[in-house]
Amino acid sequence: MTSTRGAIGIYNSFDIIGDIAIVKLTISSNMQAKTAAKVIMNCNKGVRTVLAQGSKISGEYRLRRLTCIGGENKTHTIHREHGCFFTVDLEKCCFSPRLSGERLRIAQLVESHETIVNMFAGVGCFSIIIAKKMPTAKVYSIDINPDAVEFMQENIRINRVFKNVVPMLGDSKAIVDSSLQNIADRVLMPLPEKALEYLPCAISALKVSGGWIHCHCFEHAAKTCESAEKVHAKIEQKLKSLNIDFEVPFSRMVRPVGPNWHQVEVDIHVRSREV
Repeated sequence: MTSTRGAIGIYNSFDIIGDIAIVKLTISSNMQAKTAAKVIMNCNKGVRTVLAQGSKISGEYRLRRLTCIGGENKTHTIHREHGCFFTVDLEKCCFSPRLSGERLRIAQLVESHETIVNMFAGVGCFSIIIAKKMPTAKVYSIDINPDAVEFMQENIRINRVFKNVVPMLGDSKAIVDSSLQNIADRVLMPLPEKALEYLPCAISALKVSGGWIHCHCFEHAAKTCESAEKVHAKIEQKLKSLNIDFEVPFSRMVRPVGPNWHQVEVDIHVRSREV
């Protein structure tokens, strides 16, 4: 994210994904929008397209309406992150560069020969970065969006991790229930909207000896520190109701997502479980 406190206060911030910038405008004038796009491209020489976000992220595939306000009229780009390349169409797939630090943090936690289930993989960023950082890991990479899985397959090829990352199309709960029970050392849940609902499924994917779940949630709180505490409490209540032996050694606010709304990441260590 790049701050844009300048002489023209017509946008607050923007994300750069590959050579595309996505901006949330604070005005509706077409002329002012084009002015904002010129400023962004002049200040960021690698940006060739500026898209205005015309709707909130919504729907099963977590998409948003985008309109070109400057540069090339396109939504497809190639984004580089932590030595990996990700091809993505921002109109067809959910993608956030703001999780870059979180993707690296998780990859650095993975140990040799781990089996990982990524329940909400998108175009494969978490999965592929893990595979590049830990080549002996095996990652089952699931997403319900056919376009995202198509791009994921291409990204697996581009980054040459086809032996380590298995792309899977479908609802992660159905896939885990049918073919990924009791196999994982680590489960990734980077989709806050479904994390608590799918938590029992994530537990069933873990080995009987236990493992780790990295769970993202949205939470409303007046203070940033309170958001992590509230998520911690909700997860603790959920796991106790399932009679799970666990601990939560780490939680933090990943990013703000709205006024007094935060995305929180929680690391859950499941010690063991019954089957």
